[in-house]
Amino acid sequence: MPLTFAPVKGATIERYDPGEQASDLQPGDFILTQGSDIFGRLIRLGQALRLRGADHKYTYWNHVALIVDEQGSLIEALGEGVRETNISRYTPAEYHLVRLGTTADENDRAEAVRFARQTVGDNYGWLTIVCIGLRLLTGGKLAFEVDGQFICSGLVARAMERTQAIFNRDTEDIMPADLAKYYQVEPPPPGTPKGKALPPAVAQFGFQL
Repeated sequence: MPLTFAPVKGATIERYDPGEQASDLQPGDFILTQGSDIFGRLIRLGQALRLRGADHKYTYWNHVALIVDEQGSLIEALGEGVRETNISRYTPAEYHLVRLGTTADENDRAEAVRFARQTVGDNYGWLTIVCIGLRLLTGGKLAFEVDGQFICSGLVARAMERTQAIFNRDTEDIMPADLAKYYQVEPPPPGTPKGKALPPAVAQFGFQL
């Protein structure tokens, strides 16, 4: 059974260990997870430059994906671009599910999903990553957005703007840790198995291994 907590009024958070899979999914909710590849580690390192002290715990996460239907279809920005996959690819991994609850009504959810579906096929926002990295390293405020390019957290943040979420920075500057902090998603206890997600193509249509 998932561990459930509700730090944000109207929303709930559920933690799933490797081998567990969420059910009763609703479009507009999203998952946070931690990848262990080199790129994921670099994202966590960059996040650590922004979130320090008590907020450092939120740097645990380095990837986020939006749920777009009750069958667990996901839209997520990956290195190869924005793709539709399925939550089943995260069954072997530890992840947290953010259920928006009363922070989003049916119209909000529909708008969030409609926006996300329009991004499928767009490119990954490598230039956005470079820009965020430069700002974190130099303390500068230079920001730009490239049409047709998304990073995972920027995509989900823009979808969440269709709900009641109001962020303290532009969505192109939102990182996974920022979303975790906004929704107050607590990291798992030390030593919790992380597992590893399946490749995107394996679970694109909800196949199980």
